[in-house]
Amino acid sequence: MSIAAGTGSGSPMLLAALVLAGALGLVVAAAWLMVRQRRAELDRREERLMAELHRLHSQEDELAARTVEAEQLRTELGELAAERRRSLERTAGLTADQARAELVRAEQSAARREAAVSVREIERQAKADGEQRAREIIASSIQRLASEQTADTVVTAFPLPNEEMKGRIIGKEGRNIRAFEAVTGVNLIVDDTPGLVQLSCFDPVRREAARLTLEALVADGRIHPLRIEEAHGRSSEEVERLCVRAGEDALLAIGAATGETAPELVRTLGTLRYRSSYGQNVLGHLVESAHIAGMMAAELGVDPELVKRAALLHDIGKALSHRVPGGHAAIGAEFARRHGESAEVVHAIEAHHGEVEPRTVEAVLTQAADACSGGRPGARRESVEAYVRRLERLEEIARSHDGVSKVFAMQAGREVRVMVQPDVVDDVRAQVIAREVAKQVREELTYPGQIRITVVRESRATEFAR
Repeated sequence: MSIAAGTGSGSPMLLAALVLAGALGLVVAAAWLMVRQRRAELDRREERLMAELHRLHSQEDELAARTVEAEQLRTELGELAAERRRSLERTAGLTADQARAELVRAEQSAARREAAVSVREIERQAKADGEQRAREIIASSIQRLASEQTADTVVTAFPLPNEEMKGRIIGKEGRNIRAFEAVTGVNLIVDDTPGLVQLSCFDPVRREAARLTLEALVADGRIHPLRIEEAHGRSSEEVERLCVRAGEDALLAIGAATGETAPELVRTLGTLRYRSSYGQNVLGHLVESAHIAGMMAAELGVDPELVKRAALLHDIGKALSHRVPGGHAAIGAEFARRHGESAEVVHAIEAHHGEVEPRTVEAVLTQAADACSGGRPGARRESVEAYVRRLERLEEIARSHDGVSKVFAMQAGREVRVMVQPDVVDDVRAQVIAREVAKQVREELTYPGQIRITVVRESRATEFAR
């Protein structure tokens, strides 16, 4: 009875316990289900990570293989490059350093040419604006420079039969006068002076050839470029004959036999007929020196013939000094030695300016005779000699460049015309030559005003129809 009562009284608690136990079971079941779901998700993630790790390992292996292959290719390329370089060196005969230096030189040359093209374009634009002003400056400089003494020395007046001849000499649009100056290297000055033109050139031999050329053209009446070239060729031959004649006359004047002198020595001596030294005619000075030396030798009891010969030839180098570097005494001595002159004569020539100490009586007498002839009152004018030396140096500077065929210093030294070989020098190189010559003239010479450098590149085609 008591148990039943206990059971009856405890039934609500039991029921509560059962409910709680059921709730706990549900919670546990839900938690277990959630754990299973999370574990399944973790397993899936692990599988994906393992698959990604496997893929990364595969890529790493592939990359390692490709790295090894790339190293092999790099090694092979290096070997091929070395073999190619060795092959090129064998073929070209150049080492890599030499080829690199050649490439640098080629690049420098190309850069220089491009710079010359740019400079030429800039100068062209500047000249288009300042041409008139340049003409005024050049004309003013020439007028200030051309003194009476210089004009008398370097200008030859040529009379014309009539005024109409001036127009024919000039030619259509100046064609004839330009051809005349290009062929002869002499300025032809046509001004308002009636019946007269002037030939201007510092080189008297060249000026004489031009005078004979103009004389032949005026006498013939036919004046055109081809005719000018033909006439100048004949005139040059005539001047050559006159030089030989002048040399023979000088030898005869001192009583020397012309047959004992080398022909080239006679011809070279004769060219001094057209040259002057400090305003004094060189050939006249030599003959005068020879007579003075002969008289002094006779007074001293020395062989006058040997002394006169040495005095006559002591300035022979002045006919060569513009073509051969060095002083005219040393040049003349070497020239005389080469053409069979005696040792006494050669020594007298090389010692007449004191560059070599005179060791013989003949050398001392030659030196004294030279001083007597050149030192007499009114014999020489120093400014003319300096002027001629400057013009000769102008031509030497331009002639020293590759591809130059002829050089003429014109307009009293205010212009230098440089004729170049068209197959060797192109237009850009011609501009470079003009610039280099101008730079060298500025650095080496002293002169008033300015000097114009003109480079002429002209090509001709000649064919014969038979």
